[in-house]
Amino acid sequence: MTLAALLDQRQPGRTLPQPFYTDPGVFAEDLERVFARNWLFAGHACEIPDPGDFFTMAVGDESLVFVRDAAGAVHAHFNVCRHRGSRIVDQPRGHTRALVCPYHQWAYALDGRLAGARLMGAGFDKARYPLRAAHVRDLAGLLFVCLAPAPPPFEPAAVAIAPQLKPHGLGRARVLARHTYEVEANWKVLVENNRECYHCRVSHPEFSATNYDLGLDGDDRVDDTHRALLAREYARWQDMGLAPREVSFPGGSWFRVTRLPLRQGFRTETLDGHPAAAPMGRLRELDDPWPGSLRIIGLPNLWAHANLDHAVTTRLLPLAPDRTQVDICFLVDADADPIDCDTERLTRVSLATFEQDLDLCQGTYAGMRSRAYEPGPLSPVVENSVVSFLGWYTAQLADGRG
Repeated sequence: MTLAALLDQRQPGRTLPQPFYTDPGVFAEDLERVFARNWLFAGHACEIPDPGDFFTMAVGDESLVFVRDAAGAVHAHFNVCRHRGSRIVDQPRGHTRALVCPYHQWAYALDGRLAGARLMGAGFDKARYPLRAAHVRDLAGLLFVCLAPAPPPFEPAAVAIAPQLKPHGLGRARVLARHTYEVEANWKVLVENNRECYHCRVSHPEFSATNYDLGLDGDDRVDDTHRALLAREYARWQDMGLAPREVSFPGGSWFRVTRLPLRQGFRTETLDGHPAAAPMGRLRELDDPWPGSLRIIGLPNLWAHANLDHAVTTRLLPLAPDRTQVDICFLVDADADPIDCDTERLTRVSLATFEQDLDLCQGTYAGMRSRAYEPGPLSPVVENSVVSFLGWYTAQLADGRG
């Protein structure tokens, strides 16, 4: 069945027909039309604080090198030598003075200029062969990349997110812990799971102990007490200079940001509600801060929480129709004393929640592969954000299909 026919078969308000989750051809279109054309979350500016620091990221067959140059600028280079195409960097992260191809030792400056190419003859013009660059943006410490020659607009996301994220100081944070998982499910199953809390009360005891399951995007449940709590907290956050504002996928775009209150008595997302590290960024300067939890979504591959004492980012990278790499990273303030950082307490809620979701997503994907699977109805009460995501996703595939 052609992609156009599959898109015509899709019914809004239901999950997608089976091939969207299982078919290698659709997966190839996902890589090309979704992941190669949109802004992707890549990592954190604090991972490469000094000139020569780098990390790599793979998106399908593409490999990218993120490196900080001598002037402090961050570059995203395609990891492809301009001589005969060899991969240049094979380490996930590190430090280097130059990017040197291991095959014939072509050497590139950190900004991508070809600095040395031996035995190429007197007429060879090095200026014609810099590393190919991808577009990269630093959003208050979060690095985004777009592989397309002409990326979609980024400024609306920066305007909505940066004023709310900057007080958390991610630009001067440090990584406390990293966890990588390979999930046996299509990447869209993980995004769908993240976009609803229909399952939270039963499946996520740790998350539910710290968070309300009301007031979420696409969840139409209302509660007067919770509405009054939101109004009170928004006024307080405004007085704290946190610039609270909910912006949810404006005009069908790719991003959302909102600040949510935690349950009464909880200052952060730990099981006891007490911080497990020093306050981050500008929050250190406030008296007895209770900032709630800032939530950021970036389709197709990011969700993040920024709390009083830590931030946690989740990055999806599709590996195959039935496999997705998930990288979870915990950050604390750069000046937080390592002795005072309780890593187990700080990571427990988020890791428990994700590992519970891992089991749910793998079980869902196993059922989706059955001949008995057919698109199921999504709740108009609590799953509207799933509906919105599937609308956004299918619009990406439909764009330019001819």
